[in-house]
Amino acid sequence: MADRKIPAKWLSLKFTEILDVQGGTQPPKSQFIDEAQEGYIRLLQIRDFGKKPVPTFIPDTSKLKKCNKDDLLIGRYGASLGRICTGMEGAYNVALAKVITPLSLDLGFLHAYLNSEHFQGELRLLSRSAQNGFNKGDLETFDFFLPPLAEQKVIADKLDTLLAQVENTKARLELIPQILKRFRQSVLAAAVSGRLTEEWRNGAEFEVESDALGKFVSIDIGHAFKSKEFSARGISLLRGQNIEPGALRWSETKYFPEAKLSEFHHLFINSGDIVLAMDRPIISSGLKIARAKPSDLPCVLVQRVARFKDFNDLLADYLYVLLQDISFSNYIQPNQTGSDIPHISGKQILAYPVKIPSIEEQAEIVRQVDQLFAHADRIEQQVNNALSRVNNLTQSILAKAFRGELTEQWRKDNPELISGENSAEALLERIKAERAAMKPVKKSRQKRTTA
Repeated sequence: MADRKIPAKWLSLKFTEILDVQGGTQPPKSQFIDEAQEGYIRLLQIRDFGKKPVPTFIPDTSKLKKCNKDDLLIGRYGASLGRICTGMEGAYNVALAKVITPLSLDLGFLHAYLNSEHFQGELRLLSRSAQNGFNKGDLETFDFFLPPLAEQKVIADKLDTLLAQVENTKARLELIPQILKRFRQSVLAAAVSGRLTEEWRNGAEFEVESDALGKFVSIDIGHAFKSKEFSARGISLLRGQNIEPGALRWSETKYFPEAKLSEFHHLFINSGDIVLAMDRPIISSGLKIARAKPSDLPCVLVQRVARFKDFNDLLADYLYVLLQDISFSNYIQPNQTGSDIPHISGKQILAYPVKIPSIEEQAEIVRQVDQLFAHADRIEQQVNNALSRVNNLTQSILAKAFRGELTEQWRKDNPELISGENSAEALLERIKAERAAMKPVKKSRQKRTTA
């Protein structure tokens, strides 16, 4: 990757010419305690730099590898490979490597470089062959472009400003899906209460028939197919795990031989069927209810999954609106049984008290809900597209920074800050001298004299 174009006043070097890395230590778990006490030090692990840190303390010894709050650490393994961590002090474990940084290098500039595609891209290529993480030797081929120190500081300042703007934009965009979720719930609440169709009724009362849901619909509950008869291919089994709020997901699909399903044709799902997970029906993202699409077929209903059928004075489309309203989830929540796996029974589902308007008004409610939801879906798609562009913008800005484009005019205006004793060449010599001074002096062995 050394063919990248950089400004004439920059130097094209290799990572290990000016930087070093030092892997951490892994003390035995038998030494771990979860509260600070005298003689112990915080053991820093990848999770401690996330939203849910788990403080762990170990005996403080000279054998530990330690860092301070300004040090930059790199994740070495798996999903955390390349993650840049900073802001904490203590001893760090083997999943992290500390970057040994010369004092003559700007930390803000280095932090940005480590997060940029210049470094991360090479690390990803390395990870395909380095299954056990990386070490100093693996970084010897990595490019490092060295600007004069004054320019490093300008780049770091510009990036702080630009990337903060990107993060603010991203934060605002990430709020919109929650706003849309509340909007959809308000639409559903207005729909089932009759407020949504007040104008359509020309001021007339919202006339409904009040009864248990079982008065208007019945349900099928799936069969307990034996897992030992599952097959590598066949008909997909629609289990609770396959139902997410609003859609079926087939990432974890189990199959059953079609030849053994002749007596279960009544449990085959049709396009448009409404299905509800009876085990753990409510998750963090909402109620596990969905409608089958042609692309979901063929599939067959499994135990602890309910399919609604036999509609009486009730449109399937309106039932889907009715059950997505938060009132149904609020009804289910206290009626669930089982502590490990909360469960709602078919009898409890059919006992849900409902108010059903005329078929004509049901159709109008569905039409208006579909219209409003389609509008919300369009906004959500636009937001997702914008978020994708914003996420790409961070790397685009970093790429410009490390091509020297952000400071092109600054270099023209400040030639004295990038030449002579302020040049990258002079900086490199200072860094080399500093690194040489940091190396431990090898003790020479004295020959033993004999009398």
